Amino acid sequence: MDTAEFGGNSNWRGPIWMPLNFLLIEALQKYHAFYGDSFTIECPTGSGNRVTLDGVAKELARRLGSLFLPVDGRPRPCHGTFERFRDDPHWRDYVLFHEYFDGDTGRGLGATHQTGWTALVAVLIEMCAEASPARKTHR
Repeated sequence: MDTAEFGGNSNWRGPIWMPLNFLLIEALQKYHAFYGDSFTIECPTGSGNRVTLDGVAKELARRLGSLFLPVDGRPRPCHGTFERFRDDPHWRDYVLFHEYFDGDTGRGLGATHQTGWTALVAVLIEMCAEASPARKTHR
C-alpha cells in the first residue's frame, strides 16, 4: 500500500531516533558476544560485504556519530538548514541535541534540547574512536 501516511519522514518511516538506535547497537553487541565471529550478516544490505554483528553495531554507531561531525569542511548534517549553526564561525562549533533526525539528510528535527537521549551519541563516538586504527597505533 502506498499512502502518504506511511511515506516520507513520518514517525512510521525515516526519522532517526537516538534511543532506539542505541538499544539496537547494544543488542547487536550482546548477540555478537554470544554468537562470536563465526556469525556474519551482509552489511549494508545488497553490498555482498559480510561482517560480524559487532561490525554491524560499529557501522551503525559510526553512521549515527557522523550526524554530529563536520567532514572535509562541510557542515555537520545535524545543523541542516539552521544557517547560524551551519555557517556562522561563532556558532558552528555548538551542537544542538535534536529530538530526532531526518533519515535522508541527517538534519535535526523536533526539540533542540534533548541532552538526555540524544547525548547517547557521545558514547557511540567514543566507541568508534576506541575502534579506530589511528587510536590503536597511539597506545
